Amino acid sequence: MELSENLSSLPSLQASFCSIFFFFAVSFSILSFFLVLVRQKFWCNCEICRGYLTSSWLMEFVNLCDWHTHLLQKSPTHTIHIHVLGNTITANPDNVEYMLKTRFDNYPKGKPFSTILGDLLGQGIFNVDGDSWVFQRKMASLELGSVSIRSFAFEVVMAEIKHRLLPLLSSYSEKDGGLLDLQDVFRRFTFDNICKFSFGLDPGCLELALPISQFAESFDLATKLSAERAMAASPFIWKIKRLLNLGSEKRLKEAIKKVNVLAKEVIMQKRKLGFSNNQDLLSRFMACMKDDNYLRDIVISFILAGRDTMGSALTSFFWLLATHPEVESKIRDETDSIMHPNQHLPSFEQIREMHYLHAAVYESLRLYPPVQFDSKFARQDDVLQDGTFVMKGTRVTYHPYAMGRIEAIWGPDCMEFKPQRWLEKGSFSPQSPFKFPVFQAGIRMCLGKEMAVVAVKSVAAVVVRLFDIHVVEANAAPRFDSGLTATVRGGVPVVVRKRRATCHHC
Repeated sequence: MELSENLSSLPSLQASFCSIFFFFAVSFSILSFFLVLVRQKFWCNCEICRGYLTSSWLMEFVNLCDWHTHLLQKSPTHTIHIHVLGNTITANPDNVEYMLKTRFDNYPKGKPFSTILGDLLGQGIFNVDGDSWVFQRKMASLELGSVSIRSFAFEVVMAEIKHRLLPLLSSYSEKDGGLLDLQDVFRRFTFDNICKFSFGLDPGCLELALPISQFAESFDLATKLSAERAMAASPFIWKIKRLLNLGSEKRLKEAIKKVNVLAKEVIMQKRKLGFSNNQDLLSRFMACMKDDNYLRDIVISFILAGRDTMGSALTSFFWLLATHPEVESKIRDETDSIMHPNQHLPSFEQIREMHYLHAAVYESLRLYPPVQFDSKFARQDDVLQDGTFVMKGTRVTYHPYAMGRIEAIWGPDCMEFKPQRWLEKGSFSPQSPFKFPVFQAGIRMCLGKEMAVVAVKSVAAVVVRLFDIHVVEANAAPRFDSGLTATVRGGVPVVVRKRRATCHHC
């Protein structure tokens, strides 16, 4: 009898326990939330924080990066603080060198950053620190540094130009008044290119019919929504939405699911076709690891590096050429002087001889870097070179986009597109990577830098020589979507015309 009474009371005890547990869990969450608010000064009423929280900066600026630039230009040290985000932003080259080289160990990507991008990038090279980063960096360095892999990369680019890009541009040049979204074209070009180079697979995104790619659309959405997490005043906002599967977090989850499907298909195809004797990067990674989840993260990182950044660089370059015909003319003069009259495509050696084109590409990257700003997190309390105190756990952001617009760095003509600033006696003259951290700098310097520049130069040399590209709204300031890389909102509509003097090349 007593036993049955005890058993009958169990459900009520369980219910009471659950209620108590739930109460403490909610109380702890609320307490944690308010502690974060206290630490991040959520209610800060300084001019910068007020402008950010109310979005009043939109009254003067079309892009967040332009507002940042304005604030950094006004700051005596070219460093500012957005207290509500716990973010110190700098455009000071001395600070950049301190973060990326001198005190590299104190400024890792950090757990907050890895959490923000973890659902998309996982344990890929752009989202990790420590041993995992060292391993992936070492593997990629060994492969990307070899002559054979660079030759293979150049062959892939040239094949995509010859068989996809030129036929597409020629087709649209014959359509009277037909508009083509140049940004979409370059993103398709770079997606085909990175898939062939990195995975040995051809998605065919740049075929004449311009097929719709569910993966590309899902990847774009995933990068956009992941980047928006970093802009939230508190991580609790997006974390609660993710927990409840609401709004942008629900859309992000669905987009990543589609991205994962393609990434897994890529790995499965490689296993079916065999990878031991292939040149592509994924085959080389697969030869020394079996974890498909890890390989998935590497696939996503390759696509982010090879598609989005190079596509952004090409888009900005041709947008700038549209408003600077004198630069376009000098590029044509240089390519004509180096290439033979009836030559279709330049050789690798000829591309290397094109110093003015090299300077024009770098000048375009100075003004419109594909990655407009990049963040690290301070491991310990520190003081930057300009005297700025950085508390442990603070997000510290260096801002290549703003740095390209600082007079103290580039002179009074910093807002002008002048390739000649990179030339010395007709030859390309590099600048300090800490005043031009477009490819990062120091220990994390981009491993694919040289191959990316060669690819952009190759496309530019061929297209500029054979076509006139007229940007429909060339004089309007570009509006950027939020994302991990610079993407022009609404695309870049252009009209393509074959150049009469060079039609025989096509």
